[in-house]
Amino acid sequence: VRSSHLQLAAFALGSVGWILCTVSMGIVEWRVWHVDNTTIISSGIAWVGIWKVCFISYLHVSPGYKEQFCHKFSGYDSSIPREIYVAQGLLLIAMFMGLLGLTATIFALRNVYMGITRKMLITRFFLLGGFFYIFAGLCVLIPVSWNFYSVTHNQSIAFPPSYYMPSSPSAQEAGAAIPIGIIAVILLLLSGTFSLLYRFPVTASATTK
Repeated sequence: VRSSHLQLAAFALGSVGWILCTVSMGIVEWRVWHVDNTTIISSGIAWVGIWKVCFISYLHVSPGYKEQFCHKFSGYDSSIPREIYVAQGLLLIAMFMGLLGLTATIFALRNVYMGITRKMLITRFFLLGGFFYIFAGLCVLIPVSWNFYSVTHNQSIAFPPSYYMPSSPSAQEAGAAIPIGIIAVILLLLSGTFSLLYRFPVTASATTK
């Protein structure tokens, strides 16, 4: 048990990182656009996420919406940048890989705390968990970096007319999802590193299978 304190910390960090990865995927505020024309975008601010774009409007621009108007991205919208669809896929993979990492770590910790001294089994599952965590962290890092690059270079998106969005903002900034994603990356990479550092203790009473 004393040999797995770092791996217990890896499980805790991995759990928080996985939760933050899931949260960032659902948040629409990846890019915050500031627009000059407030005829439809009443607040002058629009949020561009990886699943949809939203803004506040005091006009009834769509049936069923009073103030907040959202338009989900469709795979048929060729004008939407490819990095948005890549980000969708990578974050889904990250969520799945993170879950596998948590499962592998739980199984290894279960054996440790129940006194099941099967070296190969415990070591392999900690290694698996570490690789899953690191892979999940890298999958989150790519869309976070890509979107942050787009924000810093004020890149435009040629939205279809039905989106009621200008093709380019007057200015844009990173939304809340990007720092959340960065924290998720750090926690997942740390948990992966801690899991990979596990070394089975060598004792006279330990049996190896």
